[in-house]
Amino acid sequence: MSETEQNQEVEMETDASAESTSSESDTVETEENTVEVLEAKLAEAQAKADENWDQLVRIKAEMENIRRRTERDLANAHKFALEKFAQELLPVIDSMEMGVAAAQDENADVSKLREGTEMTLKMFETAIEKFGIKGVHPHGESFNPDHHQAMSMIDSAEHAPNTVIDVMQKGYLLNERLVRPAMVVVSSANSGSESGSDKEE
Repeated sequence: MSETEQNQEVEMETDASAESTSSESDTVETEENTVEVLEAKLAEAQAKADENWDQLVRIKAEMENIRRRTERDLANAHKFALEKFAQELLPVIDSMEMGVAAAQDENADVSKLREGTEMTLKMFETAIEKFGIKGVHPHGESFNPDHHQAMSMIDSAEHAPNTVIDVMQKGYLLNERLVRPAMVVVSSANSGSESGSDKEE
């Protein structure tokens, strides 16, 4: 082998070695880049997980606060449900107390006492009406078994059958729901006819 050929062979080996070294270097660099990318993604995922966990903890705490606040509001609503009603009744009590004090006077005017009592009753009726309580006084109306309780029945030439002739005790409704039926006297089936009148004679 000539010297020239030997030199060419050495150069080829050198080039091959350089290419091999360069390839290995590129591989190492690629692997390092891949590791860095994976580490960055892992850090990003961990940060996102931490953020989601913090949000979950805050939401859980907020829900617990809402639950406690709701329980407290509900307890207060039950405890003080009649507060406004009580406030409406206090003036009525004051008026009744003044009436009692006035009645103890030996020189009390009966007509004024009656007038004061009527005013107090009116105050009381106005107070309960504000809360949906309405009186049932069905005098002259047809008997309604849903709102009236018949205490007795009598013949009456002046009334049609099944008519409320007299109210012994008023009834009351709470928001249209019956609280107490009106106790009434009702005309019988023979009422309003000549035979009913003759029978009474």
